[in-house]
Amino acid sequence: MARASYHHGNLRQALVEATVQLIEEKGPQAFTLAEAARLAGVSAAAPYRHFSGRDELLEEVARQGFDEFSERLDDAFDNGRPTPLTAFLRMGQAYLGFAAERRGFYIAMFESGISIAGNAGLAQASERARGMLVRGAEVLFRQLPEGRRPPPGMVADHIWALSHGVVELFGRGKPGSRSPVAPADMLESGALIYLRGLGVIPE
Repeated sequence: MARASYHHGNLRQALVEATVQLIEEKGPQAFTLAEAARLAGVSAAAPYRHFSGRDELLEEVARQGFDEFSERLDDAFDNGRPTPLTAFLRMGQAYLGFAAERRGFYIAMFESGISIAGNAGLAQASERARGMLVRGAEVLFRQLPEGRRPPPGMVADHIWALSHGVVELFGRGKPGSRSPVAPADMLESGALIYLRGLGVIPE
């Protein structure tokens, strides 16, 4: 097992990196704080300088994950260029990319059983990520008469749920991953069907 890098004065981040590795190897509930400390190259007592326990360490991993996730969504949207629809769909692909490339963070964010609402910093980071999708929906709907615009928050939540469902059913070697349709195509086609049903894009 590779040891996470630890530099004096950066113990907190070394523990985060060790935890991400352990999550990927064992799952979010199958390791101890002592294991994270050992992987980071510090004593079993050292983590308590920064975290009250394993759940608080998991919450920090999730918070950092949401921060990076928000940045990826923002970069993908690129202020709605070249068109709002293309940019909005690209955010969904960024969701899939993050889930595949940052598995440990993604699992901590969505599958670790932590309470997002119970940690103010984590809740703020999560809402910032959702806000990126809300903003994307708002830009997409500007072309519609005001009375015909769907609630952006509702659409953001639906697209988030659709993206998460594709990851869970068709990603990471799960049974649905045998589908002949690639996850990226599955998500894009589902999003287009949904948006057409709302009248956001023409038939």
